[in-house]
Amino acid sequence: MISTTLLENIQAIYPEIALSLTLVALVIYNLIFNKENKLLPLISLAGLAIAFILVVSSFGNVKAAFVTINQAPSLSIDSFSSFFKLLILISTAFIVLFSISSKEIKSCSDRHGEYYSLIFGMVIGMFIMVSATDLILIYLSLELLSLSSYVLAGFVKTSVRNSEASLKYIIYGSASSGIMLFGISILYGITGSTNLYEINSLLPLANVDKLTLLVSIIMIFAGIGFKISIVPFHFWTPDVYEGAPISITAFLSIASKAAGFAVLIRFLKITSIQGVSDFGDWQLINYVDWQALLVLFSIITMTFGNFAALWQDNLKRLLAYSSIAHAGYLMLGVAVLSDQGLAAVLIYFAIYMFMNLGAFYIVMLIANKINSEELDDYKGLGYSLPFLATSLSIFFISLTGLPPTAGFIAKLYLFIALVDANMITVAVIALLNTVVSLYYYVRVLRAMFLVKTDTKIELQLSPINFIVIILLLAPVLILGIYFTPLIDLAKISIQMLGF
Repeated sequence: MISTTLLENIQAIYPEIALSLTLVALVIYNLIFNKENKLLPLISLAGLAIAFILVVSSFGNVKAAFVTINQAPSLSIDSFSSFFKLLILISTAFIVLFSISSKEIKSCSDRHGEYYSLIFGMVIGMFIMVSATDLILIYLSLELLSLSSYVLAGFVKTSVRNSEASLKYIIYGSASSGIMLFGISILYGITGSTNLYEINSLLPLANVDKLTLLVSIIMIFAGIGFKISIVPFHFWTPDVYEGAPISITAFLSIASKAAGFAVLIRFLKITSIQGVSDFGDWQLINYVDWQALLVLFSIITMTFGNFAALWQDNLKRLLAYSSIAHAGYLMLGVAVLSDQGLAAVLIYFAIYMFMNLGAFYIVMLIANKINSEELDDYKGLGYSLPFLATSLSIFFISLTGLPPTAGFIAKLYLFIALVDANMITVAVIALLNTVVSLYYYVRVLRAMFLVKTDTKIELQLSPINFIVIILLLAPVLILGIYFTPLIDLAKISIQMLGF
């Protein structure tokens, strides 16, 4: 029997409390020193560092927080949630560093306090999402994340495309949110509970109409699918990624997607699982054919994302469709329905974070100079900006999944999980999609290195620019050769999933 005191509940959410206090500190500092915003990034990084230490110190421990009357936890603090919290914190720290150099964010110097406060609003929402085991708490944390991101997508008010991105984002987001809430209400009507553990125990006992349950599941899946940008819930992604400030686009592509996948995995495993075999295969309640559903969505998502990217001449839109395709690959790892597939997802996410953030950072630095993200303006950059062009090439090679970069390891473990699950046909489809993705990444490399122009671009990088690029490049190259610690960390994290 699980029982927790108020003190134990508070101890379980120390990282969330640290982030909330940092948010308060940012607001107070901005109110007192409205014209002096240089310390805002430092306060943000300090808060993230404290939260990072607290998450690491709790890694390996499993705690239940805010237990219901029926002894089911509303928050499960385990290594699975800690893994995703670490990813969120690392990506947020990079976004803060991105923002220091962002020309778009600098143009709004009078609103930097609101900017960093909203980022922390997103982070707190994501932290609660990855630990939540109650549908109401999942929905509320999703709304906290979404409302902050809607504002950040249109943060540069003087930019028409920023305003357009924010408007489209909030329209699609509110629609998906409403659909998800309707699905939750149906599931509550079937089981009489919103707690995932209670739903798991009640579903086999309830006289459930399969069609009604399937409609409920798909509606909830639509809300989560919106956050992780899978087809057909992806419509917002290209326009918002292109229109939002690049730092926010990068944040949405990593942290928001990570939180969405964490919710999907926890929802799937806790509500539908009956047990785990000795080989790590999940035995699910036979109401919804989860594997067929996930495989269908993943194949459609990766295929659409890769083929749509072939015609993109804007780098941000290209990376948006690339992000959709990668969501399809990640969904395949979930579709394996085994601990091995789940480990592949965690490995993929950790590596994807570095290579995707790196690609966006290079695009941002170049856009700061030439005020463009169009492919035609990248012609000859390999000669005028060799360091940036070479770095971008490494990130794109890793995103494709070619050795000796870490992207190869990410896809290798994903394909191993598919083959071990006898999903050979699906693995072949994923491999063919990888070949397609090579084409649109090579288009950028060709423009930079094989097309010469008379235009000479000079860009003076600051020390912080070099440091950020090296910090992103190093894991992409090192994890391509020495990846054992990451594999071990992923395996430990999935063993602790649940309570």
